[in-house]
Amino acid sequence: MKEKVVEYPAVWIAGASCSGCSVSLLNTVTPDIQNVLLDPIMPGKHVSLRFHATIMAGSGEPVVKVLRDTGKELPGKFILLVEGSVPTGEDGLFCTLGELDGEEVTMKDMVKELASKAMAVISIGSCSSFGGIPSGAPNPTGAKSVRDFLKEEKIDKPLINVPGCPPHPDWITSTIATVLLNGLPGENDLDEKLRLKSIYGTLIHDNCPRRGFFDAGRFAKKFGDEGCLYELGCKGPYTYADCPLRHWNNGTNWCIGAGAQCIGCVEPDFHDIYAPMFEKIKESAFDNFFINTKSLKYK
Repeated sequence: MKEKVVEYPAVWIAGASCSGCSVSLLNTVTPDIQNVLLDPIMPGKHVSLRFHATIMAGSGEPVVKVLRDTGKELPGKFILLVEGSVPTGEDGLFCTLGELDGEEVTMKDMVKELASKAMAVISIGSCSSFGGIPSGAPNPTGAKSVRDFLKEEKIDKPLINVPGCPPHPDWITSTIATVLLNGLPGENDLDEKLRLKSIYGTLIHDNCPRRGFFDAGRFAKKFGDEGCLYELGCKGPYTYADCPLRHWNNGTNWCIGAGAQCIGCVEPDFHDIYAPMFEKIKESAFDNFFINTKSLKYK
């Protein structure tokens, strides 16, 4: 007797982003993207992706209508995946998803509409999770994280953040699989930034192969030197992710393994707080950031 497969409808919408998160997902190896989209991601459970503008064949009003119909036909039964931050300036006109009946459909309005009806929301990438590069000071488009936007709109829905610029494909697929296997994560499963502790629970610094150089006070003076990269701008001591253990490109390598520094891309406002990228972080960086850029932030 054929096992009944439970369908989990999902829609993926993208706002202020570079599509790097989508590209990362397409590069997933185990399972590969074909398995994710066409096969049960685990026995008896399958994600039915109804909308993803980057990879779907359709275009124009018919596919935008799919978004609206999903909210109307499946309230409380679908997962909303959001890539990119939500531009709120000029009533959202900095980012549109298409047109319906001659009217522009903004990212701002569609996130509001779909999030209010979704079973849960998953923010894919640092732009969606924390505002990302589009929200960097002075932020003229009013780009916001999904979390801040939903709070502003008083929409209370379960939310999981999967930050990274882009996030590792395993982080995306394992987060989705965790929801399908165990249901929505509880408070003890997420950190204060709404990230799964199983992925973002340890410091890069704690598992860095150059940690011994740091402890011994041996710091590289230029890239290519032996030694810790902290003086060259490594943000590993402030960044939580499992990159040193998981590696990228199907386990081939990772930033520090390739001789580069960690830029802290899974952390909020890394583009502002951790800048300049190739300089040692200043002790007062966090306080100075919020003081110096408060007047520059979009209002």
